[in-house]
Amino acid sequence: MARVHNFNAGPAAIPEPVLEKAKSELMEMAGTGMSIMEMSHRSKPFEDIIARAEAGIRRLLGVPADYAVLFLQGGASLQFAMLPMNLRRPGRSADYIDTGSWASKAIGEAKILGDVNVAWSGKKDSYSRVPNFDELSLKPDAEFVHLCSNETINGIQWPAFPKTETPLFADMSSDILSRTIDVRQFGLIYAGAQKNIGPSGMAVIIMQKELAERAPAEVPVILRYSTHIKDNSLYNTPNTWGVYMTLLTCEWLESLGGVAAIQKINEQKAAALYQTIDSSDFWRSPVRKEHRSGMNVVWRLPSEALEDAFVSKANKEGLVGLKGHRSVGGIRASIYNVITLQSVNALVAFMKEFEKKNG
Repeated sequence: MARVHNFNAGPAAIPEPVLEKAKSELMEMAGTGMSIMEMSHRSKPFEDIIARAEAGIRRLLGVPADYAVLFLQGGASLQFAMLPMNLRRPGRSADYIDTGSWASKAIGEAKILGDVNVAWSGKKDSYSRVPNFDELSLKPDAEFVHLCSNETINGIQWPAFPKTETPLFADMSSDILSRTIDVRQFGLIYAGAQKNIGPSGMAVIIMQKELAERAPAEVPVILRYSTHIKDNSLYNTPNTWGVYMTLLTCEWLESLGGVAAIQKINEQKAAALYQTIDSSDFWRSPVRKEHRSGMNVVWRLPSEALEDAFVSKANKEGLVGLKGHRSVGGIRASIYNVITLQSVNALVAFMKEFEKKNG
């Protein structure tokens, strides 16, 4: 059976060369006589794999030496709790910017554990934009400022990031490795792996090492960043398969020319879709143009019945994963790094034909 055009939001498409390489090494990897999934995480072959995966992330994003790169289980959702547990000291507050579903979840977890200042919320605008920098009500004594760089569900993305007095932390789960960033602008970046990095079940954390010393004594040892920095993400058994797939994904992305090269392709893909959406009143984007996501393109049709028909017919044409998130409805095409311009063009052609028959 031919592979489909996979627009799923996550777990998402994985590069075919990565899948082929993993397939070839599934039973036996590099002369070890065993699969990566059977290998001790304390063995020299696996230590080499995790070191190369870390080096790949560092090269692709230009991560400085005073930052740690960690591979932790629990995905980005665990980081919603782990981050404030470690990095907001007792009696202190933290600034959070509410731009959508995932930022809201992070705020909810942080409120359980201590004081939160919601510096701005887009809820009144139905999460259709990110704030202008002068709209942010930041506290000068806050421990950190937290934002979500790209809202997967609502289809909005920060085109640039605010410069803050206190450390800036970002959930980059759905746009990491898709565009160039200055890592030094952030104290901490975290990202679930299942969109642009690899399979689900793991998060990549990039953080200033000195921040890890903030953790209060009552934080459990396994939930301290300092524990995992000290043991190079090997304090307990990591997601060995996830680390291995991250390595292969980094190698694939470097073979294409790195983040700057994939950014140009991503911009072409997003432009093709948004031009189609803006071409007639049959399609409607709920997001302000300047804040539209380059990774998760969302739109509506004149009725829910037409949206259901669109998704159903698209599935039959091998265009899958286009149903919007259950909390907002509509249509969503997730066009992460792996999605080719050819797949986007196939979707555009289908959209034009669907409008011709139903407009």
